[in-house]
Amino acid sequence: MIEIAPASVVHVIFQAREGDMAAAELREFIAALNDDEKAHLTAIAWVGRGAFEPEDYAEAVATAFAEATTPTEDYLTGMPHLAENLEAGLEALGIDVTGEEEDFL
Repeated sequence: MIEIAPASVVHVIFQAREGDMAAAELREFIAALNDDEKAHLTAIAWVGRGAFEPEDYAEAVATAFAEATTPTEDYLTGMPHLAENLEAGLEALGIDVTGEEEDFL
């Protein structure tokens, strides 16, 4: 179903929380993801902010692929509350990232 490692999503969450201090690193990290990972990361954020329901995740991924007209790193770093949206999206999709969070810290 989800084609991005939860650890990668956690990485983005923590960098997004760092704000300006990690902005360049966050953009580089997202840019280095493959197209599938970028679409899934975007879809998780959309589910988290309520644009899609968890049961419509596949549609969110398809929409992310279809509407990718700007670089994903530009789109996501410009999204207000990116970290919160990703956290809420993972939770809504039933993905427990406790272990990844502990490893990241």
